Amino acid sequence: MRLNKLFRIAFFACALLAFSSASAKNKRTLVYAYGLSASFNDSTVYFTDIQPIDAAYISDKSHFLYGRENYANQLRDYLSNKGMQHRTCIIVYKEKRSDVEKKFLAMRKRYTDKGNFNVKYIKLSDFRFQAVSPTDDDNTEAVLSK
Repeated sequence: MRLNKLFRIAFFACALLAFSSASAKNKRTLVYAYGLSASFNDSTVYFTDIQPIDAAYISDKSHFLYGRENYANQLRDYLSNKGMQHRTCIIVYKEKRSDVEKKFLAMRKRYTDKGNFNVKYIKLSDFRFQAVSPTDDDNTEAVLSK
């Protein structure tokens, strides 16, 4: 009888663990984002316009944007093609436009108030982020890494 009870507890614990890791999937959602590019070699800072990314994937557990580095690389590659090499690029995103606008204004204020930086803006017609989607291999690696 005790062995049967122990087996049931172990079975339910394994099932619970399996379902909890399965819930750590990426969900497709609309996010609003802007990019920022700076360099240690010059004082020019580039901001992209705030833009919607309608096929973005957000992790259910951590709320991180899937492929953040790929979005930053898109901006870096765009600027490299324009002759601006070795720039550090980031992407800032939120699910609500008002939230990302607050972040944008705060970051822009940080660079414009001191007057030490030459702030330039990249229009939406010149640069647009392309959505990055997860592959099955990425989801498998995420589950195995836990």
